[in-house]
Parts: sequence; structure tokens; C-alpha cells
Amino acid sequence: MSRGGGRFLRCTATADNPAALRRYHRRVMPFPVKTCVVCGEDFELRPDKPGFVNRCPRCSEPEGGESDAEDHKDETERRNESEINAERRRVIRDMLYRKDS
Repeated sequence: MSRGGGRFLRCTATADNPAALRRYHRRVMPFPVKTCVVCGEDFELRPDKPGFVNRCPRCSEPEGGESDAEDHKDETERRNESEINAERRRVIRDMLYRKDS
């Protein structure tokens, strides 16, 4: 019994043969086309695409200004954050392992 008259191709794609890789993905397994929720542009959803699934690569790029505010904490902020995290861990541990009698 034939499987579609030769529609299924044997993959000869390797890392040193990018043309075969493109041919494989175009004929056998095309990438789904999605629409970006931010800008409305159509894009191919590829496995190596960074960011969110419903955003195009241009809209998924992180902005540089957001992480700078967290990097510059003084000693008291770090100590307060550490104490809050320790208290949070203690409360969660007590809730999980308390004995109901």
C-alpha cells in the first residue's frame, strides 16, 4: 500500500547542509503561521524563536530599561528582601508540614 505517492520525503538535512534543512521544512513540515497580538504582523512560529508564542520576534525582544532598576539595590533593600523571603519560606513550610490534630 502506497503512502500518498511519495509525498513523504526522507530527511537528508544536516547541520552542514542548510539547503536540505530548508527544503525539508518547506515540503514536509511547514511552520505554522501566527499573527502577532501586538502589531498584527504574520510570522512563522519556529522552534528557535525567542519570546512569546503569540508575538512576532520583533515584539518579543526584551527592552533594556526594565532590568536596570532591579540591578542597583542597596544593602538595606537586599536585607529586607532576604528577610521577607525567609519569612515566606517559613510560613509555607509550616502550612505544608503542620499536623492537624
